[in-house]
Formats: sequence, structure tokens, C-alpha cells
Amino acid sequence: MRIKTNGITLNVLEQGASDSTGKRPTLVFLHYFGGSSQAWTEVINRLSTDYHCIAPDLRGFGESDAPPCGYSVKDYADDVGGLIAAANVKTCVLVGHSMGGKIALSLAARRPANLHSLVLLAPSPPTPEPMPEEERTRLLTTHGNRAAVETLGKITAHPVPTPLLNLFVEDNLRSSQQAWRAWLERGSREDISADMTRIDVPVLIVAGGMDESLTAKLLRREVVRRIGGARLTTLPDVAHLLPLENPAAIAELIHQHCQFCGRGNKTPLKGL
Repeated sequence: MRIKTNGITLNVLEQGASDSTGKRPTLVFLHYFGGSSQAWTEVINRLSTDYHCIAPDLRGFGESDAPPCGYSVKDYADDVGGLIAAANVKTCVLVGHSMGGKIALSLAARRPANLHSLVLLAPSPPTPEPMPEEERTRLLTTHGNRAAVETLGKITAHPVPTPLLNLFVEDNLRSSQQAWRAWLERGSREDISADMTRIDVPVLIVAGGMDESLTAKLLRREVVRRIGGARLTTLPDVAHLLPLENPAAIAELIHQHCQFCGRGNKTPLKGL
């Protein structure tokens, strides 16, 4: 579906029936840098029989509008907040991956009344994301070519199925130049850490055990310790692209988190 919000139109993947009572949360999926809503299809297919799922192409990515400006973390959080309101979501869980994780943190710090909890997969931290300058330069200069395949090889632990590989590459290639540059030059470097003490919902953080950039150690230091009640778990057999590498495990973690928090618990399951 297409939803207009914050002055732009977002392309949104929707699956599963909504719960008008708000007793069962809507899952709102926010994709990684260079991705789109399609990165969540294997996870959503496993959850949509029990949950209403919506996943936007964030501005400048996928089939959503790509305006000439408006790519700060705040702008993205405004977009997602507007989407949730336009979709008349009663209760939601924000599920953010990498770049989408930082956007979810920014929105959660505003304490929206209908926010149930967060699930963050290898989130870009609220502090400036550590990235070697040579890698940042490589990403800036190779945007729009098939070098995306080489990037995938560096951020997955094992080869992914060909359809998912093709999805990664095509999403990467259709990312707008303005969104691509804005995240690498500014968004990933933004520091929103001062807002993290405002987050007052359960937060589950999932690290890839073989992720060489956003490691479990880094996430514990830069994310977990800044948020009261946040918990960290690690999937040992994956690297950075968790929803593509092991969608079954991710779907199960999300389901367990929602079930446990839905019983009134304020923190995720011990061990999650």
C-alpha cells in the first residue's frame, strides 16, 4: 500500500490482520541501510498468521519517495511516527535492523503512547557508528554498481540463497543517491545518546555472533548500558544481515519477546 506522511509517500508492505482492540501489537519493521521492506518478507511470512505486520520502504529507499532533503534520523522517525498514525495502529512493536534500529531508538525516545516495546537487530548505535573511513569512502564511491555483491560477502557469515542475494543487490542498486550519501555522511554519525534515558519500554537487542562491525561487545557498551531494562542476545551463526541469514530464528525471537512482554513483564525473557 502507499501512505502519505510527513510530506512524502511511503511504499508499505502490509501482511496479517490488524487487531482493533490493540491487545495484540502490530509489528512495524524498519530495514537496514540500502535495503527495503522486502528484506523482511521471510520474517513476516512466519509472523503474519499471528500479528499484523507493516514494513515501509524508508524515504529514499525501495519504492518510496526520495526528496532532495530530509534524511536526518529525526526525519526518518517523523516518517515512521506518521505512518503508524496513518495506519491507525493501536499498539506497536518497533523492529529495527541496523539503520532502522537507530530510527526506532529515536522514535521510542519520544515515548509514543502506543509503543509496546522494541526489538533491535544489530542496531546502528545512538552514538556515531564506528566505521573505518576507507570503508565509508568505498561505500560512497561504489554506490549504484554491482559492488554490492562484494559488500554482502563481508557482512554475512554464510552464503545466502540466490533469491535473497538478488534481493540484496537490487535493493542496494535502487537506493537513491541522496539517501545513500546522507546516511553515510551524516545520519550514521548523529549522536542521539542523550535521549536514550527516556526510553521506558522493554528492549530486546539481537547481535550476530559473526558480525565484525556491530559486535555484541559494541552493542552492549553503546546501546544496552544506555537503556534501562534492555537485554542482549546473540545468534552465533549469523553476521550482520540477520533477517536474511536466519529469518526463522529472528521470527521466533520476536514472537517470544511479544508473548512475554504481553503478559505484563517489563523486560525480555532472561537469556534473550
